[in-house]
Amino acid sequence: MTASDPQKTPQAALRRALGTLGPLDEKTIEARTDAYFGRTRHIVEHFGDSRVTYAVFIRRPVIAACGLVTQWLKNVAEAQGFDLECREMYAEGEWVGAGEPLLYLSGSFSRLAPLETLVLQRIGSTCVAAHNAYQMAMALPSIPFLAMDARHCAGFEMQEQMAYAAGVGSRAARKEGARGFIGNANDATAGFFGLEAGLGTMPHALIGYAGSTLRAAEMYDEVYPNDPLTVLVDYFGQEITDALAVCRRFPERAAKGHLSVRLDTHGGRFLEGLDPQTSYGVLERHTPGTIRRYRSDQELRDLVGTGVSAAAIWRMREALDHAGFHHVRIVASSGFNVAKCSTMRDAHAPIDVIGSGSFIPDRWSETYATADIVAYDGQPRVKLGREFLLQKVRDSHETSKDIS
Repeated sequence: MTASDPQKTPQAALRRALGTLGPLDEKTIEARTDAYFGRTRHIVEHFGDSRVTYAVFIRRPVIAACGLVTQWLKNVAEAQGFDLECREMYAEGEWVGAGEPLLYLSGSFSRLAPLETLVLQRIGSTCVAAHNAYQMAMALPSIPFLAMDARHCAGFEMQEQMAYAAGVGSRAARKEGARGFIGNANDATAGFFGLEAGLGTMPHALIGYAGSTLRAAEMYDEVYPNDPLTVLVDYFGQEITDALAVCRRFPERAAKGHLSVRLDTHGGRFLEGLDPQTSYGVLERHTPGTIRRYRSDQELRDLVGTGVSAAAIWRMREALDHAGFHHVRIVASSGFNVAKCSTMRDAHAPIDVIGSGSFIPDRWSETYATADIVAYDGQPRVKLGREFLLQKVRDSHETSKDIS
């Protein structure tokens, strides 16, 4: 796969996803929208339609990730046979200030009214997640990320939105020199990262089935002998012991850099051999001064606490190098949100890849987007308090991108 292949670009993935972007028929849309929008449509049809312009915005800074919603709108307009003008105020991946309109939508009031709820569902959380993915990538610019959000999503539509957001946020970060999200964990949305299939090797369940970490690695190698191997090493609480056992069993993989160990240690315990005192000692050996300045409770937990801490990652690197496995890579997962990524950067944690779904917004109220009509049949009119949108709509005719 190359970036120049037009069949494997994020845009091509968006086109291939047309059938899964949401409902297109009037009956299903009206059933899913707020009832007063459906009633508004019928009232407008009774008294006479109007051409209106909606402004769609969100109250916090975001990264513009509107491609899914604008494509869905185009699909709906085509399927139902009406004209729609959709003006994007920002290119995908651009930073958007709080309250700045993302889109202006113009068309028949009776046709657009039922779409409002579904538009807002598709835009707010996607743009916030793109902003989170961008921040995570910029916090650790040299480290590639793997999107592992699907298991935390409420159905496929959300899964699609979050994967798309990670792709948009990553491309924005890539323009500033970061690696960002290079792939995700499932096939259906892999195209948003320019891939044909999801990435990943084994869950904890396979290790439980095998009965040992080493046996799970052997099983995987037998079935997928030509694939890189990433082994979870925390199942039995023997991260160091099991990691070294796997390395010794597969020395050629280890020497070629085709073997990785993944740390996903439970937050209720320390990595094998660590406790609070030894965790401080590990960081003092490798990154002196990191824990000497003031730290919040959460930062301390990420540095020297239980779970996948900076000390745990440094200890694993120390053990691998001491045993001569310098090319074995470390994959870290478990709660790598923006804050934890920033703390890992401060600790210079020797991470090779991060698996995370923590770009999903954790404060859902921040994802609430809003749509207001700002003009009726060309006459400016807006709810009191939203007058700023009137100037924005005038400016939009000169600065926006028309996708209609």
